[in-house]
Formats: sequence, C-alpha cells, structure tokens
Amino acid sequence: MPWQAQVVNVAYELVPAAAGLVIPERPGFWLPAYRVVRVSVPRQSGKTTLVLTIEVDRSLNFGDLQRILYAAQDRNHSREKWEEQCEYLKRTVLRNQFTQRRQTGLERTVWKATGSSIGITASGETSGHGPTLDLGVVDEAWAQKDERLAAAFRPAMMTRRDAQEWWLSTMGTEDSVPWNDRVDDGRARVEAQIEDPSERRGVAYFEWSAPDDADPYDEETWWGCMPALGRTVDVDTIWTDAKSLPEADFRRGYLNQRTVGGKPVIPAGHWPRLRNEDLPWGTTLVFGADITPDRGFGSIGVASWAGTGRVLVEVIEHRPDAGWITQRLAELAQRWRPALVVVDRGSPAGKLAPELETLGLPVEVTDTGAYAGACGGFFDDVVDQKVYHRGQPLLDAAVAAARKRQIGDTWAWARREGGDVSPLVAVTLARYGLHKVGEGDFAIF
Repeated sequence: MPWQAQVVNVAYELVPAAAGLVIPERPGFWLPAYRVVRVSVPRQSGKTTLVLTIEVDRSLNFGDLQRILYAAQDRNHSREKWEEQCEYLKRTVLRNQFTQRRQTGLERTVWKATGSSIGITASGETSGHGPTLDLGVVDEAWAQKDERLAAAFRPAMMTRRDAQEWWLSTMGTEDSVPWNDRVDDGRARVEAQIEDPSERRGVAYFEWSAPDDADPYDEETWWGCMPALGRTVDVDTIWTDAKSLPEADFRRGYLNQRTVGGKPVIPAGHWPRLRNEDLPWGTTLVFGADITPDRGFGSIGVASWAGTGRVLVEVIEHRPDAGWITQRLAELAQRWRPALVVVDRGSPAGKLAPELETLGLPVEVTDTGAYAGACGGFFDDVVDQKVYHRGQPLLDAAVAAARKRQIGDTWAWARREGGDVSPLVAVTLARYGLHKVGEGDFAIF
C-alpha cells in the first residue's frame, strides 16, 4: 500500500559512510540514513506485512549472517507472530529458501542462502544481549513498560554499521511510557526539523492518526488517518465497530490516538466526602444538558453557589431517549429563571441550541476547548472540595464510570466508555456556566 511504500522509501535512504568507517573490502560503502525508525499507524493497517518485508529483505539482501530479532508484547505474542510469518512465507515463492527451528527458547527462521536468521525475544530476556544484532524490531511497542529491549538492542548493534532499530505500534495509554516518549520525540523532530547531534545517524518517524479534537464518528476523520481504508478496510466495517466499541478503544485502535488508562478519573474516596444534604441553594441557577452519543438517555443538571467559592450540583432529570429535553428545559426555565443553559457542541444536545434560543432561553454552547476546561475545572473542584452534591445514585454511578478522553494536552469526560456519564456531563456543564456567570449574592430559597 502507498503508506507502506512511503515508509520503506524513506527508511531505506542511504548516506555515504563517514570517514574512518569505510570498510576496505567494500569501497564506496553506503549506510542507511536512519539508525532508528518509528512507525505509528491504526490497527489492521498492514503493519505485520511491512515488518515481514523488512525482515526478509534484511535476511537476503544485506549480506551474510544477518541477525534479526523480533519482539512483541511478550514471548507468547512474539512466537504467535513469528509462526504467522512463517506460515505466510510458506505460501510464497520463498517457501523452499528457509528452515524453521521451533525449539522453545531457540525459535528462529534460518535462510539457506545467507545463513541469516530471524529470531524472537521479549522484554527481560537475554536473547537481545547477544554479540551482534543487525535488525531489532519492537512490534506493539505500546505494551513495553520499560527500556530493557532498547538497552539490549543498542549495544548489540554497536559494531554493525548498517544496523537498524524499528519500533512499530498503534498509540498506547498514559502507561505506555517508552512508546509515548518515542512518539513525542518523533513529533518534535518532524515539527522542528531537528536531528539530535549526539546520534551519528538520524531517526525516521512516521505517524497516521486523527487530530485530538477531530470528531471520532465523522467519516472524513477516518479517511484522514486510516491508510488502509478503501483498500483492506471498508467504511461499513468501521461504522459497525464505532457503534459497538467503547470510545477510548475506538480512538486508540482505529484513530490511533493516545488514550488514558482504565482507572476512574475521580478516585473512589473523594466523591462520597463531598455529599452534603444540608447546603442551601443560592438564587443564581445554571442548567446543563447532555445526551448520550446513541441518544439512548438524556440528563439535565443544575448548579448553584452555596457560599464563597462553593458549588452545589444536582441532576434534575434523567430519562431514556432525548426528545423530552427541550420541552422540559423550557418548563424548568419558566419556573426557575436560570442565568444560563449550557450544552456542548460535541454532544447531540448541542443541536438543541437554536430551538432553545427560539424559546427565549439564555444558551451557552461549549466548543472542544471549553468542554475540556469544564471537565478539568470540575475535577479540580472535586479535589479541592469546592463542589458538593446530594448523594444521588445515578450521579454517583456516572462519576464511578467516568474515564478520560485525551484532547491534545488536556482531557474531557469520555462519553462512550464506562457507561452512561450524561448525568456527570450535565452537572459539569452547569458548574462551568455558573463560573462563567460569576459569583452573585447567596440568598437562599
């Protein structure tokens, strides 16, 4: 595919060997321009085929006795991928050009013409610490938890002038520290057009991913980040998966976006401590409304000042479907005269704004940045014990289910992971609107 060809064409660029490194028996020797290659693509893009091509080319076209090691998440995954590679090769014209050694711990593919071998390893094993290594491949790099593979590969490549280290993966979570560091470094190199002068040769970095603020359920987003779409992957399949997968899983696997780990955003012990059934409501009220992405449920929340710097929140309504929200907001507004009604543009509730304005309600629509700020502000208030609640089971459940969706350097509540978080989103937006209105008097009713 074109993306695979682009990676190979750039990663295989050559430069003349530096002075003092020319091999006497090979005058005019050229070296790969990039000692390190990093590739980040969505799942099922053709990464496995690319890896196999690189390994076979290295085995047959780089001279005798090339030593290659392949590593995946762990030894079991490494062996599974290696078996898959061998079965694929057996169906090609290369089927008689190699032998397969299957003894556990010594698995390898050995090429008859060159004596080169493709073996497997995993983080923490000693096989990467051999005397020499010509090609080290770290697949599914998001699963690496430390630098042990790099620490094993680099010294073994030291005397191999045309050696390369390849890292390939979809994006990981906040726990994928080694891979995240390499992604961040690669992005910085691309954006700043820089090379690290401490490295003799450069780093090639490739990434296909959706922008953090892109709509994950827009086909244009998919066409912009899935290099195999329309070739080995079809749009109908993506739609089916988008509707069934949690948002975080869809973003990471299909849009190649870094996500946050699976722990609840608000620690379990924080939220119960903020329950207070005695705080009075202030005169300034702000409503927030949210609808789940599948329009299965809708929620209306309210926020009010409950003293200097303190906010009281509550869920007013939470019902199936979404057709009731506009009328209910109009009824509530007629009785309680809210200072604002806040909806988010990224939610189906955002489409209600024109109708609500027609009904005379003061509407505020948050964009991506404002919504992220609202979520971060709500979290900060929870930590600082500045937001209080009445102890509603449905809001408690939404808080427990809440996960993060990464948006650039910030984050927001993920609407498609963990369960129905519309009650939490509704009160988050209400609190945001209350701070936007500002603190007034605290007369109670």
